[in-house]
Amino acid sequence: MAAQSKTPVKTESGGVVETQRSSGAEVDAFLTRVKSMTPTTVSGRGRLIFAMDATMSRQPTWDMALKLQGDMFSAVKEVGGLDVQLVYFRGLGETRASKWVGDPEALARLMTRVSCQGGYTQIRKVLTHARRESEQAKVNAVVYVGDCMEEDIDDLCARAGELALLGVPMFLFQEGREPKAERTFKEIARLTRGAYCHFDAGSARQLRELLAAVAVYATGGRKALQDHGAATKSAAAVQLLEQLG
Repeated sequence: MAAQSKTPVKTESGGVVETQRSSGAEVDAFLTRVKSMTPTTVSGRGRLIFAMDATMSRQPTWDMALKLQGDMFSAVKEVGGLDVQLVYFRGLGETRASKWVGDPEALARLMTRVSCQGGYTQIRKVLTHARRESEQAKVNAVVYVGDCMEEDIDDLCARAGELALLGVPMFLFQEGREPKAERTFKEIARLTRGAYCHFDAGSARQLRELLAAVAVYATGGRKALQDHGAATKSAAAVQLLEQLG
């Protein structure tokens, strides 16, 4: 069991404590979901909750996400900016949320102080926290990265519906093919008008581009994504623009 983070974070109740590749069809389906979404921000700073399963099996993916997260910030620099809140769960009932940060170095510092620990999934707490944050100030998107689901699907869908009423889309990235998790993640994406995509250790580059594209779209909409695609030649941005028409 790893040492717990000593960085100040906010609990769900508000107190202060501290990839083989996805198939082309799956990526197309993911981007098609984004096609039907209306960006809630035209310009300025986007607010994105970056939630991760930090149970024991997730350490390799946590390390990969740590390396990739900076691309979300750099991708939106020309649009306005991005504020990210890290949310994770691990161990015996531990769920934590960081302060909102506006640069990759700050988020990296938070992530490097967290180690994965054995335990069950706590996606319900993530959804509840996202709703509470959205009620306080607009959240443009929630990104969730995980591999399994050990909770009641109807309960999670009910909470996802609450996010949907607040206009908060969820983008769910699943490592592996655990059937129950896949079914649940796809339904949460459908309910929130977000999107789902499978990935594994061989698709780090693809995940990087998708995360960056989602960040840009959430922050500045289609025009910002067009500029991003032209500047970076991002395959994900190009595919997304083709789906948007």
